[in-house]
Amino acid sequence: MRLCSGLLSLVVLILTFAVSIPHASAQVDRIQIAAGTDEDHALQAIANEPDPQKKLALYEDFVQKFSSNPAAIAYGNWQISQAYQATGDFEKALDYGDKALAGSSHNLDILVSQASLAQQVKNNTKLMDYAARGGEVCQSIAKQAKAEGMSDEDFTRKVNDDKSAAQNSCDFLETSGFNGIAGETDPKSRMADIEKFTAAFPDSKFQEPVSNYAMYTLGPDQLNDKARLVSFGEKVLASNPNSLAALLLLANFYGDDAKPGSAAKAITYSQKAIEVAKADAPDADKSRKIAAGVGHNTIGWAYLKQEKTAASIPELKIAAGLLKGQDDQQYARALYGLGFAYGKLNKLTEAREVLTEAVKIPGPLQPMSQDLLAKVNSARAKGK
Repeated sequence: MRLCSGLLSLVVLILTFAVSIPHASAQVDRIQIAAGTDEDHALQAIANEPDPQKKLALYEDFVQKFSSNPAAIAYGNWQISQAYQATGDFEKALDYGDKALAGSSHNLDILVSQASLAQQVKNNTKLMDYAARGGEVCQSIAKQAKAEGMSDEDFTRKVNDDKSAAQNSCDFLETSGFNGIAGETDPKSRMADIEKFTAAFPDSKFQEPVSNYAMYTLGPDQLNDKARLVSFGEKVLASNPNSLAALLLLANFYGDDAKPGSAAKAITYSQKAIEVAKADAPDADKSRKIAAGVGHNTIGWAYLKQEKTAASIPELKIAAGLLKGQDDQQYARALYGLGFAYGKLNKLTEAREVLTEAVKIPGPLQPMSQDLLAKVNSARAKGK
């Protein structure tokens, strides 16, 4: 980002970036320096300086000279930040940008500039901080108080205009925050980033993938925090009852849980997931078909836990049909469940058929399927 002489010509300086100096609630900041003031004259002189190094020195003098003016400090420090960014000194650019934010903490343009810098230096901690602060400011636009004497119509128009003016900045900060989550390799840090992001962007367009990251992070392969996992899933469903990721997460959790009543909860969540997935719809893609298949799979296994063997078979057959060629491990799970159910009902021919298919699939269920198939074949040989 280069120094822009247009912005520096402050004959008419009602800057397009946002606000006054910090206040209690998060409103969009606007830095304003009145035309004709000493600050305005100083900035015009700086704008006329062609040498970048001299211009930088002039900005530093400007910040010192007008240290009692928070708007001047914020603007001056931001221009110094951009000057260092133009030379490639991103660390100094970040430092001066933070000084600018100290004087204009809810300024979306400065937050966007800082987020961009943090991405360049791969400072994920700072990136998430800027994104979250930006999200708070973006949310505040719709919550702003109506000025005394303003009509409802004018107020609605103002809010819509403010939202429109901030849209690009809000989109950038939201996307940057999501990219920060996706790029974080440490599970604890990633989960902290997710919690910060979801608070700042409660209606994010990235809600579903962020939820997926959260559930993976809290799952058995990473933090293995079951209580937090369930809590997060329920929180997601509170804001988005149709979140497939959360529905399947909770269905799977309760399907594996041995406590009384858990199987019934697994069935409830799975049925809702199947309803949301709409696997039979003409536009159903692979992910939706797998989701529905997993839902039927979980129901089938929940019925097996409840000793409802006959009821499990239709669910597991539907699951196998949806999962074949889509998800090998879930398909193997459905086949093994079917083999177990058929065997328990003494339908040995059917058991042998599905288990013969299951043993062809490499994975953790392969040896279990081989063992069960051997038992089924032994029982058939004995005429049982």
